[in-house]
Amino acid sequence: MIKIKPPNSYFEEDGGNIRIVWRNTLYADFEKNLLEKAIKRKFKIKAELKVEDGYLRINHENKELGNFVIFLIQNYLREFLRNKYTKRRVLYIHEGMNIPLLGYNAFGLIDRGTNLIQVRGSTGCNVSCIFCSVDEGPYSRTRILDYVVDVDYLLEWFNEVAQFKGKRLEAHLDGQGEPLVYPFIVELVQGLRENPNVSVISMQSNGALLNDKLIEELAEAGLDRVNLSIHSFDPEKAKMLMGMKDYDLNHVLEMAEALINAGIDVLFAPVIIFGINDMEAESFIEFARKIGAGKRWPALGFQNYVPYKFGRHPSVKFLSFKKFYNWLRELEEKTDMRPLVLKPEHFGMHKRRFIPLEFHVGEVVKAKIVLPGRIEGEMLAVARNRLIEVINTNAKVGDEIKIRIVRTRHGIYVGNPVKGT
Repeated sequence: MIKIKPPNSYFEEDGGNIRIVWRNTLYADFEKNLLEKAIKRKFKIKAELKVEDGYLRINHENKELGNFVIFLIQNYLREFLRNKYTKRRVLYIHEGMNIPLLGYNAFGLIDRGTNLIQVRGSTGCNVSCIFCSVDEGPYSRTRILDYVVDVDYLLEWFNEVAQFKGKRLEAHLDGQGEPLVYPFIVELVQGLRENPNVSVISMQSNGALLNDKLIEELAEAGLDRVNLSIHSFDPEKAKMLMGMKDYDLNHVLEMAEALINAGIDVLFAPVIIFGINDMEAESFIEFARKIGAGKRWPALGFQNYVPYKFGRHPSVKFLSFKKFYNWLRELEEKTDMRPLVLKPEHFGMHKRRFIPLEFHVGEVVKAKIVLPGRIEGEMLAVARNRLIEVINTNAKVGDEIKIRIVRTRHGIYVGNPVKGT
């Protein structure tokens, strides 16, 4: 009997499929009968595949047979990859593809003209918040695929950006979704900590995927702060806001304390929807004080719900920012918790020179389509070593088209195809 379990992986049986789960966040399905047929063609024997305790068992002793199955799985793994939480197809971005990691807002790096660099290793989320600005999560109606960037490739690009931006940088791990879905999150933190230009490593998270082991690994790797998205202390209301019936509020609260006990600072970042959870503001403040959040940075980062064009739009009240900031100032006076009106200097943020723009609005550029986009009618193109999000297009991967640039803000490039190309 041969037992197979590749590193950082385990097997499951799903109907007629052999499923390999890789790094807990990705999976690929292989038809069981096709694997057995491939073995029969290669070795002229009838093999039976069975999954037990995470191992793939084969009822033969031929080691070459086991190596052959591993080769088949590894050879086709990236082609079949899916996100464990969204179930969407995953495109794995690596060095050999020569895909730039600047220019697009879903993955790669974003420079907004400060000493903070946003680092986005993947897309996809384990929850479906009713107010999500990008319609992410298992119940998304618009997102059609996910991306994962190879960690070495991501760190290589970050190093180039860091050399341009200078010392005392904050690397902020965020994205269109949950950063803990990224399969190399610990390795990413380790690599960033080794960068001499990085002083602070922070991360957004809803906390649901945290566990004691992962927190210990992140602390050892050098993570400094987690901006934790908890939106209610009422378990049922929290499930409603997170859009998930299995959301475990108690687990996330326990993980918040575990983060602090591990030496990772916590900033609570609830999205406030007036009429739904604004009355819990003092409870957030009380809990933050109780567990010792905000040792180096502010403990609370209340966010005002804002409807976005491509996000979800619950039927709720939107409060103007003027009224929202007045509400925060009243909270500061009432609770003596300061600061609640946050400013860049509270996080050591300051202006830095932008990475120079490669395009200007209105410019027409010739670019090559290299990847499908995340929504219908979107593709990704490359020109001048930058990605461009091409909207309203029927182009296919490999096409060379002319694009009129319509947006360049913060080095995120969006363009429309020029008619006739």
